[in-house]
Amino acid sequence: MPLRLFELGPDPQAPFPPVHAALDDPDGLLAVGGDLSPQRFLRAYYHGIFPWFSDGEPLLWWAPSQRAVFRSNGVHVSRRLQRKLRNSGWRVRADTAFAKVVAGCAAPRDGHAGTWITRNMQDAYVQLHQLGIAHSIEVFAGEQLVGGLLGLSFGQMFCGDSMYSLHSGASSLALAGLAWRLRAWGWPLIDAQVPNAHTQRLGVEVWPRAHYMAALTQLRDRPADAGHWRERFGTWAAADVLTPCD
Repeated sequence: MPLRLFELGPDPQAPFPPVHAALDDPDGLLAVGGDLSPQRFLRAYYHGIFPWFSDGEPLLWWAPSQRAVFRSNGVHVSRRLQRKLRNSGWRVRADTAFAKVVAGCAAPRDGHAGTWITRNMQDAYVQLHQLGIAHSIEVFAGEQLVGGLLGLSFGQMFCGDSMYSLHSGASSLALAGLAWRLRAWGWPLIDAQVPNAHTQRLGVEVWPRAHYMAALTQLRDRPADAGHWRERFGTWAAADVLTPCD
């Protein structure tokens, strides 16, 4: 471990180092150690930092130099997938099956046996959900959960951590539904941490860290409407949340 990597102590209220102190190699590695208490978890996200590690590794905290971001009016679902989803009969809702979405996101995928959403991470998400900070966006076919996404909200900022699908297109619909509702609420951004092939197909933008931090600083303390997401988000048919492609 590089000597200049910041080591976190036991106090969950202790500050993180500034994000510009993150390593160049590996890109964005900022700190090691600490815990996953709700106070530290939220403090990290509030300052543009997120945990990412595997079983058997120390707890690692990241603030990469390039940040994946969706504009709430910029999620792109292809015409072909829109046609499929509009005819699917699927519905989108929030916070009605949080533990199941966490488990779905934590399940190994793509032939890999491990997961970064370890048991400790799952427990941390549940605690944050109980505090009204962590939320799940869920896609149902009838009463069967077929996919969703997981993330944290504070102020008028949503930080997406993971998504999954049991049926093709379910995670895309979850993201489209989230973006549609956030746009209605006046929330402009969804943090997606780092880009991947799936999010690139859905219209993710890649911002320099300083650009992302400037936007986060503006949004994180804005007042948000009170109310539980289950009621506030509502239940919507796939056709409701999909907008025509350009």
